[in-house]
Amino acid sequence: MTTSAHKVSAPAKDAADPLVQRIQQVAARPILKHATFGIEVYDQTAHKTLVAIHENQLFTAGSTTKLVTEGTALALLGADYRFHTRVFHTGTITEDGTLNGDLVLVASGDLNLSGRVLPNDTLDFAARDHAYAGYLPGKSVAGEPLRVLKELASGVLMRGIWRIRGDVIVDASLFPSTQVEPATHTTISPVMLNDNVIDVIATSAPNAGGAVSIEVAPDLPYLRVINRVRTGKPDSDPELHFSSDITEADGSHTVVLEGTVPAGREKAQAAYKVKDPVHFAAEGFREALRWAGILVEPPASASMPASTTDLAAGEEAAENAELSELVDHVSPPFKEEMRLTLKVSQNLHAATTPYLLGAILGHNSANAGQQGLSLEHRFLANAGLNPETVSQLDGEGGVGSAFTPEFIVRYLDFMSRQPYGRLFYDALPVLGRDGTLAEVMQDSPAAGHVHAKTGSYVVSNTLNGGVMLLGKGLAGYIDAANGHRLIFATFVNMVALRNMDEVSSVGEMLAEISALAYQYAAPTEGAAHKTPAKPAAKSPAKTTVKAKTPAHQLAHAPARKASHQ
Repeated sequence: MTTSAHKVSAPAKDAADPLVQRIQQVAARPILKHATFGIEVYDQTAHKTLVAIHENQLFTAGSTTKLVTEGTALALLGADYRFHTRVFHTGTITEDGTLNGDLVLVASGDLNLSGRVLPNDTLDFAARDHAYAGYLPGKSVAGEPLRVLKELASGVLMRGIWRIRGDVIVDASLFPSTQVEPATHTTISPVMLNDNVIDVIATSAPNAGGAVSIEVAPDLPYLRVINRVRTGKPDSDPELHFSSDITEADGSHTVVLEGTVPAGREKAQAAYKVKDPVHFAAEGFREALRWAGILVEPPASASMPASTTDLAAGEEAAENAELSELVDHVSPPFKEEMRLTLKVSQNLHAATTPYLLGAILGHNSANAGQQGLSLEHRFLANAGLNPETVSQLDGEGGVGSAFTPEFIVRYLDFMSRQPYGRLFYDALPVLGRDGTLAEVMQDSPAAGHVHAKTGSYVVSNTLNGGVMLLGKGLAGYIDAANGHRLIFATFVNMVALRNMDEVSSVGEMLAEISALAYQYAAPTEGAAHKTPAKPAAKSPAKTTVKAKTPAHQLAHAPARKASHQ
């Protein structure tokens, strides 16, 4: 591991400098009058800091925190790490294909048991992720949500099993499924079917006041939706929300969906956040088995899909619980998961990542989240950074996560010089092209030349009926017009705004600053920029860890983070 070598000459703070002057003009706009602003722009080619304003001040980072979370996981797990989701059985299989025993799906922390998985070993995503649908625009990918589970069920069938006289069990013992990702209210768990979300898609009638039809995906006994959505005026905005959620005796949920969808057979989407991912996954696996033509005959005492949190993992399961392996789903490589999470700012995936590091590499299932952050601390220290000067609460950038522009720039400089630097660079949203920056400054000369992570932390301002932008950030790389590679981190905190549209406008200001850096970075002598190479890594302080086989609504909720932007 090549350690940090951020070489700096004196920062450019001359008010006459065209870049500094233009950035200061943006920061002086009325909407930011009472805010705090910080930035560092570093010319990596010339080893020179171009702009430094409050660069050593801590700022609420929002989802720019994911840069550190995902980069750490890339370094420690490796770009080609793959998750194995295995299915075992207990008991015996008769000659006529009857399993007299239980079927056990062992969760390994694969975050993409969903329709995201594509045949070419990559992951699909939409710029506006479905996890945010309802209080913000969101859209599902085209794939079948039960695709992976159906693949596993087909594998069970091919092993000659036609009937199961026993339970369908999900072993989620890699780490406890007890914590909730605070921004989306989605449960963190080692088993993740369809991002632990059920998509409800509403289609309006031709005229206002007409009935609205709904589609539920995946459509499982876990959720029953009472539809009270109506068709609104043709020029209205869609608005969907779940007004109640009742847990039934069998563990299923009954919810009421309310709101409006514009007339004209328009579609709108809401994301129901699964409360019990293990039960949900068991229901999904049962449905996949039925789809494959396998008859499941559970014990008479079973009232809901069985799950467990105390089975052993992987090969240990086969030995300790007398399980026999039937089929194994192998995920796409981790580099694809990192790309997905950074491109769309997937909160649940990022929130789960420290738990995966803590359980898989740290061998600490009980305190996996804390153990994962401890591994990250060690990684940052070994990189020549100083984690004692910053704060991180979780993987996605919740309240309490704060970084300085200087720290993020040094971190990004370090990452670009590692063997995996190009993978990390390519995983970032691209200005005007994809991810959370797809619709920002599409016609700018800088479009396509800024690879950067967005971040927001927004809470309700009840006093004024608006919102308070606690933190907005943009950080990444710029391939400047002068041929140099720039690294930048820009933050603005404490901005009182009227609505979420104004939050987006602040984000556009930060993107505008990156475009200014692209255009006005002063021409200097030096080699033209080249994309990150793969230098021979030297790792004087690298910690080697051995992996074990694993076991295993912002609109209606005040004080919640909107970290997708």
